[in-house]
Amino acid sequence: MAEILDFKRTPEPLWREALGRKLRETREERGDRLVDVAERAGISVQYLSEIERGRKEPSSEMIAAVTGALGVDLADLLIGIAGQVRHHHPARSHFHTSRPTGRPSGPVLMAA
Repeated sequence: MAEILDFKRTPEPLWREALGRKLRETREERGDRLVDVAERAGISVQYLSEIERGRKEPSSEMIAAVTGALGVDLADLLIGIAGQVRHHHPARSHFHTSRPTGRPSGPVLMAA
């Protein structure tokens, strides 16, 4: 019998929420104040606060400005966020394969 996955138990985190949590965590680990990072990024303190709280969906340029102001590598930040999302939904890990097989892994939709 096929395994049925119940994804309704815990809602999947929104990208903007995961990004905001990671940005805030990074800023706090570095000991930076919100006002200082916002100034270096060239954005308002209110806007940075809204990004960190997951209320705003920042553009790629805005994300680059904030990561630059934090002095962190964008790719490292994104890998950290992906790890948090994956950890949040371990049941989905079976859809991913780390070795290329030449076949798609996970659900596949084909058009006729």
